[in-house]
Amino acid sequence: MRFYLSSTLQRSLVSLVLGFLFVSCDAFPSKEVEALRRFKEAMYKDPLLVMFNWNVPDSDPCLWTGIKCSPSKDHIIKINISDASMRGLLVPELGQITYLQELILSGNILMGTIPKEIGKLKKLKILDLGNNHLTGPVPAEIGSLSNVIKINLQSNGLTGKLPPEIGNLNHLRELRIDRNRLQGSIPVAKTSKSANITGLCKSSQLKVADFSYNFFEGRIPSCLEYLSRMSFQGNCMKTKEVKQRPSSECAAVLAKKKKRGSRPMWLLDFEIVTGSSVGLLFLVVIFSAFSLCNIKRSLIVPWKKSASEKEQFTVYVDSEMLKDVSRFTRQELEVACEDFSNIIDSCEDSQVYKGTIKGETEIAVISLCVKEEVWSGFLELYFQREVADLARLNHENAGKLLGYCKEDKPFTRMLVFEYASNGTLYEHLHYGEGSLVSWAKRMKIVVGIARGLKYLHTELDPPFTVSELNSNAVYLTEDFTPKLVDFECCKTIHARSEKILTDISSEGAICVLPSAMEHRGMNLQGNIYSFGMLLLEIVSGRPSYCLERGCLVEWAKEYLGAPEVMASLVDLELKHFNQKELEAVCEVASQCLNLDQNDEDNNQRCLVQELCDTLESRISLSISAELRSSSLAWAELALASPSKEDEEENERNKYSNKHS
Repeated sequence: MRFYLSSTLQRSLVSLVLGFLFVSCDAFPSKEVEALRRFKEAMYKDPLLVMFNWNVPDSDPCLWTGIKCSPSKDHIIKINISDASMRGLLVPELGQITYLQELILSGNILMGTIPKEIGKLKKLKILDLGNNHLTGPVPAEIGSLSNVIKINLQSNGLTGKLPPEIGNLNHLRELRIDRNRLQGSIPVAKTSKSANITGLCKSSQLKVADFSYNFFEGRIPSCLEYLSRMSFQGNCMKTKEVKQRPSSECAAVLAKKKKRGSRPMWLLDFEIVTGSSVGLLFLVVIFSAFSLCNIKRSLIVPWKKSASEKEQFTVYVDSEMLKDVSRFTRQELEVACEDFSNIIDSCEDSQVYKGTIKGETEIAVISLCVKEEVWSGFLELYFQREVADLARLNHENAGKLLGYCKEDKPFTRMLVFEYASNGTLYEHLHYGEGSLVSWAKRMKIVVGIARGLKYLHTELDPPFTVSELNSNAVYLTEDFTPKLVDFECCKTIHARSEKILTDISSEGAICVLPSAMEHRGMNLQGNIYSFGMLLLEIVSGRPSYCLERGCLVEWAKEYLGAPEVMASLVDLELKHFNQKELEAVCEVASQCLNLDQNDEDNNQRCLVQELCDTLESRISLSISAELRSSSLAWAELALASPSKEDEEENERNKYSNKHS
């Protein structure tokens, strides 16, 4: 028996079947897709192209890289984009993905603060934001993640107190908050009339926790004594069982804490301006200032206006980042630098002016050559982070940042450093007369650089690396004390303003670096390798690379391990040197240039300590050594200086040769 269906009924059946086939796409919550779109827009750089297939609304989000959906394809349950070197911000819209179970974004370069909207993810089981550049406090709303099992916030720049609400997480098994700048006591238990707030003692499921390398105070809670003692090291706690920070570090942080008082937050609104024809993305930052009479309110002031269609999202930035850094006005620096007429260096990235502030302190002012129209909100945040990072440095052999200048009319971004009046090491070795830099002066410079690196790599937490360590980054005082100055960070900021990532290089810089310089804390090995090249440059007087002679390292290899021919490395301008000191320098240079590229950061830290100890113990920096070297230099100069009769004879010979 055959049945014949009318054309109307056939069309209805076809529509019904198609509806079932595409139900997952139609039923997918638009707010979750919107959240992913905002997250993508907030990523300023995606060097590995992880999000290349995140095309909205042309494709199924369940097929996007790093995204996992529920079996029914109607909700996002996992975001896993780790170790992708992505640069950007966490957006509040992530809180809209309410079915999310895993948020794994570790090993990137995420900046800004953790949005409180994270607390809306009630089904979240894993929160992994470790190894980023996040700042500000841990939001109290994190205590609302009732199903979370693992929280990893290690190796960021988080500040403030650990919220006691974290004790509400009854299923929490693993908590890693080490290597931040958290303060106060570890929350154990607290009661409140208005809310049921509990500390970590109620977290009966907690098996693994790491509180190390923060600034926690007080005693180790008795309810957490089952944890490894290593979990509490590197703090300011009252215990003799575990190594803590030096009392001077703890006292400094406590003093700042008392001075600060309350912690207002700046509100940073970013405008995303998308051109329909070319699809370029610009971030436009909006600041709001608030906190008057203890009442927090926002005043939104547009940074720049655009005729294009725009959307806004809000990101909270830690206002404490630059609270302790001096801020100069443009007018102050204009007066100090004589109307910015005293230019001592210039390139497409920046201009450097010399000035005198308050009548006595000599300064070097670096002005970024960046146009306002390309200055994005992300760059503003990056600039602030660089200023805060440079402001940490306080050592005889590290350039000291005195402050910064940030104004919008006229657009100004400047860094103010102490001035080293004797120029760069590169200028003394390659532009001046190398003989004037005696062996004793060169050894003083070598030891000074080693001490500076030891401080930057081992005495700061997190460690600080120089963007490009070479003879142009070593500035000298009148008595030839070296200071490591990271002016290259300005070039990095300028490159980001044009959305270009290039390897940092300059005329006195590199042959082969073992790895790209991505961000601070990841290039300890690169600094040590560069230090090895720098030692060879100081001893030989030759640049690390030139077209005529090739790569310095390749040339020096045959002499480094053979004391009998090692003298061939020494600058021909030097008639006198110390053989034992030369052997010590060559030994250290060999170690630097042959590092195992797979060594861990801890091994690198131990190594720079050993390198510095080797140089300090085998190089004499006594006054007698300097005087001995100086007297020899003057004697050589007197012997080498021609008499008047010799000069006349030379002139006659030149004339004869010219006309022969």
